[in-house]
Amino acid sequence: MLVGMARTSTLEQKAGLEAQIRDLQVYGCEEVFSEQVSSVGERPQLDAAIKSLRKGDKLVVTKLDRLARSVRHLGELLETLEAKGAGLVILSMGGQQIDTTTATGKLMLNVMSSVAQFEREMMLERQKEGIAKAKAEGKYTGRKPTAMAKSDAVLSLLQSGMTKKKVCDQVGISMASLYRIIEKHNTTQVG
Repeated sequence: MLVGMARTSTLEQKAGLEAQIRDLQVYGCEEVFSEQVSSVGERPQLDAAIKSLRKGDKLVVTKLDRLARSVRHLGELLETLEAKGAGLVILSMGGQQIDTTTATGKLMLNVMSSVAQFEREMMLERQKEGIAKAKAEGKYTGRKPTAMAKSDAVLSLLQSGMTKKKVCDQVGISMASLYRIIEKHNTTQVG
């Protein structure tokens, strides 16, 4: 049986999700799971799709980035599929269709996913270099610290006896930001 998996990162990508579902159905997927979540978050539909697989079944995705977030994650997914006796089909990977139930498909997937990981790491390296250069030239100041701008309100609410959790909820900051404000305030008082 062919089991499809479609995913987009955000709810705004409805057309992209619909296109994936259509492509999976055209390919012959009898069942299609779909979700609109980030690849780094919980993936309940992916878990359900994998759970539904039986020996000889294939999980089908339109593109690799719709399935895995890294080479490591892909490796883990492949191990899970292999343990179930299932395979993976990627409909479009560099203009090729890849099927991991064949030796050539496994080789192509490993090579191409490694290249994709390498490209991502190179892009992050270039990004760091660009930021360092911009900082050296005084053109990059980073994100404006929004929580620190709320210091007076945070300290006032804490002094009124409100719990830290309620202060965070009311002011709209994280607990970590609250502790940074407290720490800065205590340091300022001592010094």
